Amino acid sequence: MMDLVISDKVHDESRQGEALLLEPVAGKNNGRKLYIESYGCAMNFSDSEIVASILSEKGFETTTDYTNADVIFINTCSIRENAETRVRNRLKEFKVAKSKNPGMVVGVLGCMAERLKAKFLEEEKLVDVVVGPDAYRDLPNLIDQVDSGQKAVNVLLSREETYADISPVRLNSNGINAFVSIMRGCDNMCSFCVVPFTRGRERSRDAISIVNECTDLFEKGYREVTLLGQNVDSYKWQPHPTLPGREGVEKASGEGQVSPTGGDLEGAGETVNFANLLELVAQINPDLRVRFSTSHPKDITDEVLYTIARYDNICNYIHLPVQSGNSRVLELMNRTYDREWYINRIDAIRRIIPGCAISTDVITGFCTETDEEHKETVSMMEYVQYDFAYMFMYSERPGTLAAKRYADDIPETVKAARLTEIVALQQKYSLVRLQAQIGKVQKVLIEGFSKKSKNDYCGRTDQNAMMVFPVDERYKPGMYVNVLAERSTTATLMGTIVG
Repeated sequence: MMDLVISDKVHDESRQGEALLLEPVAGKNNGRKLYIESYGCAMNFSDSEIVASILSEKGFETTTDYTNADVIFINTCSIRENAETRVRNRLKEFKVAKSKNPGMVVGVLGCMAERLKAKFLEEEKLVDVVVGPDAYRDLPNLIDQVDSGQKAVNVLLSREETYADISPVRLNSNGINAFVSIMRGCDNMCSFCVVPFTRGRERSRDAISIVNECTDLFEKGYREVTLLGQNVDSYKWQPHPTLPGREGVEKASGEGQVSPTGGDLEGAGETVNFANLLELVAQINPDLRVRFSTSHPKDITDEVLYTIARYDNICNYIHLPVQSGNSRVLELMNRTYDREWYINRIDAIRRIIPGCAISTDVITGFCTETDEEHKETVSMMEYVQYDFAYMFMYSERPGTLAAKRYADDIPETVKAARLTEIVALQQKYSLVRLQAQIGKVQKVLIEGFSKKSKNDYCGRTDQNAMMVFPVDERYKPGMYVNVLAERSTTATLMGTIVG
């Protein structure tokens, strides 16, 4: 597969295989070193922060040199075939290191762990411990099992685990942006996707712990949080009637209010939905920017859109995967919406949040897709004119509904040709969208220096576009500045600070 990767915080190619390094916890050093590297989506990197927090409390220190580690963990992704290939190749390197240090513990965490546990432990004999996404609390015990000469496995999926009480260690952080997990698992059985099988059923984290974590981040100097979930729009949490802090939750959940569309807000005073949660986080402080990922077209409501429009610090950017522009293919994908429904949601975004940036995911060459059906995907991209997109050729994932039900019958050459066509189209619209910003002043959160020059800062606009501009000594990373956009590439705006 290949994809058009444009800077985004959902799946950051520059972070793939990133190893973390933490400050030691004073007085807790057990003399053992941990090496952990991560692959996949932002949720995986967030999970690595949870793992780091659990093990640092047990006295593990981190290292960025796996040959110097006592315990090696690789946090894995099963969404893309090339991610699995990377992990397998990396495990072979770890096996060489283990042959030189027989006491080394090698473990696989995350989605591949759950899906390929037997292969890793028995067939390939590459690893000592296999741990699924819901079993990270058990890691100290599992490491002890391996130390005693056993293989260790815990891939049990939970209907309750959200790690709400664990304060994640922030990995390789710039101290400005942070991911905050608001839910785990997924109940959407898209036929091409392994996530429901590797991450389990959907469950929402309690709103009070989310608000507390975001508040703590702001007080520590962070200025942007990204709320993470496989499908954030289906977030739903019901507070206990006697829970401390319920008054603030009731206020944001809309007790006594009417939604902009005319009906009572869902579960007023009882259930916190995603629109309510967005409002709670936005109300922490106007200087805390709020982003989120990922939305599902079947669940994103006008209530969410009006909430975004109401708060200046909720960014005008929505990632709304379409996957295909054809209703028959969408039905085969089990996406539970059709072309008309998706267009309705796009029209609602454009109407309620004028100027909102929209990105998407597209799969070409899904089972039985015809040339005419592919053209409907092209026409969808022409209709929406996405700001950016992740685009892939369909790759059959073992264990998915599509693998069981449908033949992967589109020739690779046809898939590749269709992908090439939509990549070229997206590059055109990415440029159009950025050039429309030229001559306008954008509010930018400075994230640090540009990768290419210490003479330039970089940061993102409200619409999630990367902006590069000359350093001004009056402003430092973590501060907001107004920048006049003067020119662009297909992926980046360039400008100058004004005012």
